[in-house]
Parts: sequence; C-alpha cells; structure tokens
Amino acid sequence: MTKYVELDVRSEIGELEGVILHTPGSEVENMTPENAERALYSDILNLSVAQKEYKQLSGSLNEITQTYQVKELLANILKDDKVKEIIVDKVCKIEPELAVKGNTYCIKDILLDHTAEDLASLLIEGVTLTRDNLTKFLSKERYAMRPLHNFFFTRDASMSVVDEVLIGKMANAVRDRESLIMQAIFDYTPGFKAKTVNPIDNPNMDPNCMIEGGDVLIAREDILIIGNGTRTTTQGIDFILAQLLSQKEEKQRHILVQELPAHPESFIHLDMVFTLLDKDKCMVYEPLIIRPNKYQTVHITIQNGKVVNIKNENNLLQALKKLGMELKPIYCGGTKEPWNQEREQWHSGANFFAVGPGKVVGYARNIYTMEEMNKNGFEIIPADDVISHKINLADYEKYVITLDGSELPRGGGGARCMTMPIRRKAVNW
Repeated sequence: MTKYVELDVRSEIGELEGVILHTPGSEVENMTPENAERALYSDILNLSVAQKEYKQLSGSLNEITQTYQVKELLANILKDDKVKEIIVDKVCKIEPELAVKGNTYCIKDILLDHTAEDLASLLIEGVTLTRDNLTKFLSKERYAMRPLHNFFFTRDASMSVVDEVLIGKMANAVRDRESLIMQAIFDYTPGFKAKTVNPIDNPNMDPNCMIEGGDVLIAREDILIIGNGTRTTTQGIDFILAQLLSQKEEKQRHILVQELPAHPESFIHLDMVFTLLDKDKCMVYEPLIIRPNKYQTVHITIQNGKVVNIKNENNLLQALKKLGMELKPIYCGGTKEPWNQEREQWHSGANFFAVGPGKVVGYARNIYTMEEMNKNGFEIIPADDVISHKINLADYEKYVITLDGSELPRGGGGARCMTMPIRRKAVNW
C-alpha cells in the first residue's frame, strides 16, 4: 500500500520528505529530428541511455526519501470509473481535434475502453493515428494524441507552494496535458491532502498568463523568487501576486522577480541560472545574476492584502540580503573562464536540486562547477555509490550527488527540473 505524505513545502532546501518523479518512457523516443522543435527539443534523445541516467536520480532519491511515479499515481486514480471519464473528457476538451463530430474514429471511446494502467500509459505516451480514411492515410502525423515528450521534467506542470499546489499554465500547448494530469493526481489522491489552484479555472484569467515551475523558487516561507521570461509572463506573476493578496496576511511577504533573456534557449527558466543550495549558499550563472546587465530585478512587498512597495533592486543577492538572507554565490562553470561558464550553463550546470540544507543533486559532466562546489565544502559523491551503498550519506554534512549526464541534459534540464517536491521539513533559519 502506498504511503502518502501531506503537501507542505516552505523552502527550496528543507529536508526532503516526498517527491514526484516521472521515469522517461517511449514518449521521449517518439520524435524525429523533424518534429523535435515542435516538441520543444533541440535534439533527439537515446531512450536507453536516458533511462540509465535517470535511474541514478530515482535510485538515489529512493535511498533518501519517499518517491512517487506519475504513471502509478495516474493509474491509481483512473481505477475510479467516474474519475476516468472526467479526465478523458478534459483531455478531449483541451485537444478537440481528437474527437471530431461525424468522425468514425472517436478517441474518447477508445481511451475509455482501456484499463487504468493502459490508459495512464496512453495519456503520457500518446495514441497512434488510425489511418482509416484518405486524409489520415496521407497525413504526416504519426499520432492522433501526441506523446508528452517533456513530462520527465515534472517541475513545470505543478508547483508546491506552502500547502497548496499551483498548476502550471504552460507556455506551449503541447504541454497542456501535463498540467491536466498533475491537477488530477492532486485533486483525486486524498492522501496528499492538497488544494490545487489553476489559472484556467479563473474566468478573469489574462490570456497572456503563463506560469511554469522552473521559474518559481521558494527562498523562504515569506519570499518567492520568480523568473520572468519566455515561459513565465508578467501576467502569470500577477496571477501569483493576486493569490497572495487574497490571503490578506498581516506578515509581510515578498516576491523577487528576475527578468530572463529570451535567448539562448538554455535560459528558459530561472532555475537554469539560479538555485538555492544551503541556508547561506546559492548557485549562480554570474553574467546574468551578479554582473550588471539590462535584465531587471524587481522587489514586490505585500501586506494585509495590498502591494505596499514595488521597486528595482541591483540584483537578486542584494535583494535577498536586505531580507535577511545573505547568500554566498558559487559560480556555475567556475570563476576563471566565461567560455566554461557558458558551456556548463548550457548543460544545466546551475540546475541543482536540494534534498536538504547543503545536500544537493547535479550533473557530473559540469566539472568546473563541481570544482567550485568542492572548494566550498561539498563532497562530490557519484550516484552509483549511493545506490550501491558504497558510501553512507549520513557521514557527510554537505554533498553533491552526481548524475551521469550525456542524454538527459540534451532534453534541456537538470535535477531540479526532473523533481516535483511535495513535502519538506522546516528549515531552522
């Protein structure tokens, strides 16, 4: 019987007590160079290698905390026929081309005929197109319902914020089904005891509203850091602001907004240039986060249901210091060569996932970043040594669990992108 933990996330670094993962499956391999860009990839992945690398992540986390797999959680709620029909109806509404009136091929009926386990697979891996008329026979599409190529990046479609789950309003429609699935998991899994908040449920939602989890970081219970770029718009941040304002708390709360470049594509989310590592340390891509540039850092202060101040800050670290969080930056790619900084940022060198204060996971391939981590007191520990029990993590105060990263980084993300935490212990600040 699955052991569920109640949702509660109040920081990026609190000791991890529950996390949702999705092991990449055939949906990752169901693309070609021709359609990779539409799937938001710049390259195609080798599935067997990607799965081997992913097992280092999931295997390490299994040794540390309670883990859940998206497909298993989805299959579990689909065992309820009423829930099954509700979810399939929603899928057909967001992808109306699936069930055209008068069409002899109605995907809804096909989906409902499957068992919960098989349906969970189809909703993630896609449904192949039945070529039963001339139009479909000549179509270059392979799928009637496209695979969710990006779903192993579970961070983006839902975000744990204190005791609620904010559902992502994805920047690209190809990922909308991910948000639908994650909301269904939280809405229909009683053990999580989670309330979901979805922008699309608000009739007054701005059509330009976009929010993805890679841009939303909880620095402290009273401080959100949010990236504003190609995946999270100002309208999306205003939606989050409105949610906080509606709570009308006497205690001040803060949103720090960091503008991000539209190019290169490795800057798609804030966690590709900035992540929190410990109570007093963070990982930064120095050219954007520290060096003076044209990308603004905006500080919004709210209290008693009102915005009491909104102003520019010099940079994120200075803004956090004013709020009592003095962080030492560790440089992605090292401190010497901009060349190395650019190369390692491209391969998710700044994208670390914390399993506790000073205890993180990242890619081994970013050697200059790892050298900087080691200089700052982090022991470098290969994931295979954790899984094989060659080492005991309890023997180390600070560490980086390193994953092999030849295929997974080519999907455009790192350890934080591939994890959706649902419970962390409180941090003793």
